[in-house]
Amino acid sequence: MTTFTLVLLCVFAFSAGFVDAIVGGGGLIQTPASLVLLPQLPVATVIGSLKIPAFTGTAFATVQYLKKVKVRWKMAIAMCLVACSAAFLGAEVLTLVNNRFMKPVIFIVLLFVAIYTYTKKNFGQHTHKTHSAKTEMFYAILIAVCIGFYDGFIGPGAGSFLVLAFISLLGFDFLHASANAKLVNLSTNFGSILLFLLKGTIIWKIALPMAACNGLGGALGARLAISKGNRFIRVFFLLIITATLVRFGYDAIFQLIISN
Repeated sequence: MTTFTLVLLCVFAFSAGFVDAIVGGGGLIQTPASLVLLPQLPVATVIGSLKIPAFTGTAFATVQYLKKVKVRWKMAIAMCLVACSAAFLGAEVLTLVNNRFMKPVIFIVLLFVAIYTYTKKNFGQHTHKTHSAKTEMFYAILIAVCIGFYDGFIGPGAGSFLVLAFISLLGFDFLHASANAKLVNLSTNFGSILLFLLKGTIIWKIALPMAACNGLGGALGARLAISKGNRFIRVFFLLIITATLVRFGYDAIFQLIISN
């Protein structure tokens, strides 16, 4: 690996940290760029190494959010514990099977998400609590299991899915959804890192410089999101969901073409 390649990886890591801190989806920048720049490495090794900068960026962003945004700690802790275990399991499955079949499914889900968010102008603008405490905890655990496993298994877009789930299922606004999603995302990254550490697939000379850049981007992105508020985050959310659609749509169509 050349110095120029490492510099490019760090630039993408900073961008990913910045975007991820605002509304999630930083992996959509960092993961495909790293796979292109490091074609000689196994996919699991690249993904494992990227979990270090992802964790660092999320940690820096989480600190910024916790200074300004109230977190539901009982729910957050339960979700983090479950999501961490689910991500560990998902990362284990990643090392065993091919995950390309998930992309067409994700593409369809994201298409509906983008349409719904665009047409519902008040989506995520205010907090709406409509569930009992028992039902709310059920949804919280369900979110942690599903997205935790996804983040360990595939990864890109998990932060955006968490934000969406907090808004649509738990009634959070964008700002509080982003803050709580960061805590859960931190735990999913940690669960994945544990697995990849045990497998010995993390390349530290790549992971550490990218972690520093991702952390800086995460801190700056979180500050911007907090200062701008829900309307800004909603617009950014739509942009990232659209980018995710383009990415997964391209992959799904490309795989369909080569399979025929």
